[in-house]
Amino acid sequence: MAVTGVLFDFSGTLFRAEPADDWLRAVVHAAGADVPPDALKRWARRLSAAGAQPGVAPPGGVPPHLAAAWAVRDRSAAEHRAAYTALAREVELPDPGWYPALYDRHMAPEAWHPYPDAEEVLVGLQARGVAVGVVSNIGWDLRPVFAARGWDRFVDAYALSYEHGVQKPDARLFRVACAALGREPGELLMVGDDRRADGGAAALGCSVHFVDHLPVAQRPDSLRPVLDLAV
Repeated sequence: MAVTGVLFDFSGTLFRAEPADDWLRAVVHAAGADVPPDALKRWARRLSAAGAQPGVAPPGGVPPHLAAAWAVRDRSAAEHRAAYTALAREVELPDPGWYPALYDRHMAPEAWHPYPDAEEVLVGLQARGVAVGVVSNIGWDLRPVFAARGWDRFVDAYALSYEHGVQKPDARLFRVACAALGREPGELLMVGDDRRADGGAAALGCSVHFVDHLPVAQRPDSLRPVLDLAV
């Protein structure tokens, strides 16, 4: 069956979150705090190691007291905020107000950098009449990230875990996307970076194409093969 629709994951696939130093620096600057560069880098490294920045690397190891919250973090907005804020609090920072501010910062459109070939691929799919959906395990509305770049015109539907109370790899989230695009699973290609979560689309009958979750400068053209896989 021909591929007439493509489903994309968000983080690590079309976009990647800003570097941890920039993430923390934006919060510190907004707070008007004077922080030595070496301290900022040290805290940023610790936050990264704790897995406190959504959309980047998972924690090296989730503390046992946070394991239950981590497992269902993408099920709702409240659970997502609670899990990531709790991970951030595992790192001692000088101002407790920075913890909620860090979470808020990660939702800002400017905190997300697109992969170099993302726009080219989205433009190419639209030109071919291929439907596009975004299927993401996430706890907040990512539509403004696309709108800020004018890319919302390329996306026909969004299936976001927190809006449906179900996380990938659960087939129910992929079914939502199929229905929203008016396509059968066999007509869809799922593109993502998480072999387990995004690979769940295969159980429904979708084709799957994986990319690596790398910094944007290290992954210039991994999305381009999608154009050859779509009709």
